[in-house]
Order: sequence, then structure tokens, then C-alpha cells
Amino acid sequence: MTLPMDIAPDVAQALAAGRPVVALESTIISHGMPYPQNIEIAAKVEAIVRAEGATPATIAILDGRLTVGLSDEALENLGDPDRDDIQKVSRINLAATVAASATGATTVAATMIIAHLAGIRVFATGGIGGVHRGAETSFDISADLHELSQTPVAVICAGAKAILDIPKTLEVLETLGVPVTTFGQDAFPAFWSRHSSTRSPARADSTHQIAREIAMRRTLGLAGGHLIANPIPEADEIPSDVMIPFIEQVTAEADANPDIEGPKVTPFLLQRLFEVTKGRSLDANAALVLNNARLAANIAADLSSLERNR
Repeated sequence: MTLPMDIAPDVAQALAAGRPVVALESTIISHGMPYPQNIEIAAKVEAIVRAEGATPATIAILDGRLTVGLSDEALENLGDPDRDDIQKVSRINLAATVAASATGATTVAATMIIAHLAGIRVFATGGIGGVHRGAETSFDISADLHELSQTPVAVICAGAKAILDIPKTLEVLETLGVPVTTFGQDAFPAFWSRHSSTRSPARADSTHQIAREIAMRRTLGLAGGHLIANPIPEADEIPSDVMIPFIEQVTAEADANPDIEGPKVTPFLLQRLFEVTKGRSLDANAALVLNNARLAANIAADLSSLERNR
């Protein structure tokens, strides 16, 4: 079967010329932020990537086609609050969505898969999924972690969301052989907060160092990707001592509600955090996504330079 993929002309030209390209997910547009902030942030993220000298490639599934690089019209359609037919696509339902000629927004895992198929090696997102609190009984562990162990795409994020069990998330990544590097500090970041209570497995202070590590993994033939954690800017963070009580409050609410289980847990927690923080969690989310896009573009540029000069 022919791969049902459409790559935007500017993305295809950049890839063919060996210029830096940054993949971007689309669930933040359809499921991650309210309208119209979702469209505004998507446009700003793409603009930042371009300003740093790279080509943005927002990824989605449009009418069953793996689409790499979205038009303004496609972005607007994905962010339309009146649409209820846009699926949230991960590895588990990627093939089914394409086979049904449906439209879907890609999570971290699905974006990694499609980026790899297109030949893109750097991907900027907000935060990865991970091990949920209470996973020892629920077995709720995000597919993102296993995707990182097998798909060779570097993922730049602001760490794992603090609603997750961060130490267990890092333990699973270590077990799966996924390198985790935090940019510019020793503590692993906690999405809305610059610091968690957990030390990062590794630290890098330059994008060139990170690019060299990514390139060396390819040279050695090592499977899987590389997770780069990028702390939210200090001016935009919600410090851990402020955020943790909010997280404990909304987690207790979810635990007390028998209707909140499985895939309903994360959306419920994020919505309640938006409410109890009076919108600060959304503002922080927007800031960290832009910050990650900037770092990803610089890493992609260094990686392209290294590979051109080999």
C-alpha cells in the first residue's frame, strides 16, 4: 500500500535540502487549549520556529491523510470549538483513523511516528505523558514513554505534567533505555514549575551538546528517541510550593468521583487546575510551549549543521 502522507511544500523543500525542521503536535489545538487561544498559540509557535531559522511542521490526520505541515485553514478547522468529530490520535488508533478516512489531532506518540515517517528528527511539544499517580493499581502509563523507546525522534518538552508521578515516569524511561536530558539545570522540571523534587538523569548547557548526542545515537544505531526537558521561563512559572496544593486538591476530587476514570482523568484534572489557578495554568502552558519551540528550532539547526559537515 502507498503511504497516505501529504507533506507541505516548504517542509518537503527544507527536508530535501537538509535544513532544520521542527515537528509540532496538533492535540494542543483541538483538545489542549480553549478557543481562540488554541489558534493563536499554534500560530505563535510556528512563527517562533521560523524566527529561529527552522521550518515548522504541524502534524495531523486530515480525512485519513497523514499531513505534515498545516495550512492556516487546517489549523482553524482543527481548533473549531463546534467540531466534535476530531479524534485524539495515539499509536493505538492511528491506523484505524487513517483507514476510516477520519480527521484526528496527534498526541506525542502519534506525532513522533508521523514525524519519523516524514524524516523529521526534532519535535517540540508542551509536556509528555507518563506514569499516573496510583499506577501500581491502575496500570495507567502513557504510550508516550514506549514511543520514546522505539521511535528515533528527539522530543523537547517542559518535563512531565506535575499531575503525574514524576519519579516513576523517569524510572520507566530509564528501564526503557530512553536518555533524558534537562537543559540548563540539574532538577527535572515539572511542566508549570521549573523544578520538581527529582534530579534529572543528565544535564546539558548548550544546544550543540544536545545535537551531538542525538547524532551519536544515530551513528551507534541505537533505537528510540531522546527526551530533552526544558524548564519553563522563570517569569512564567507557577512554583512547586504553589502548584502542588492545587494538584492535590483536584486529584482528590477526581479520586472521589467514580465517573472520572481512564481517559477522562487528565482532561478533568487540567480543567480543574485551570479553574482553581484562575487561568494561571493556561498562561503558563502557553509560555512553555513557545519556549520549547524556540529551543527545538535551535537544536534542529545545530543537528542539521552537524550532519551537513560530516
